[in-house]
Amino acid sequence: MYSETTHEIEITVHPEFMADRSQPDAGRWFWAYTIAIRNAGSRTVQLLHRHWIITDANGRVEEVKGPGVVGEQPILPPGELFTYTSGCPLSTPSGIMTGSYRFVDDLGAKFDVRIPAFSLDSPQGARTLN
Repeated sequence: MYSETTHEIEITVHPEFMADRSQPDAGRWFWAYTIAIRNAGSRTVQLLHRHWIITDANGRVEEVKGPGVVGEQPILPPGELFTYTSGCPLSTPSGIMTGSYRFVDDLGAKFDVRIPAFSLDSPQGARTLN
């Protein structure tokens, strides 16, 4: 589990390697990740946009930007929790994801919330100690 709080918005990530959706012989590894977004603040907020930075084991970077998450732009009153699951394919057996969400509060102020960097590791990935 990975967790980070920015501007009283707590983001928790649980990545999971999906062996049944991966094809290592074809150079394809797949992860699901579940994200919980909790509004720990005193204002109602809405998630407007996402920005992902995905880096594979070869250092190749892909950026993904777009409105909302999984087709939604959830509104979170104080204390509210929104959870969703999505996925990420890679052409290497490991990688890392990080990013941010853009929110707006009920007064119209926009702000960015960090998504904690999280590791995508498959059982096929070689582990080394430095």
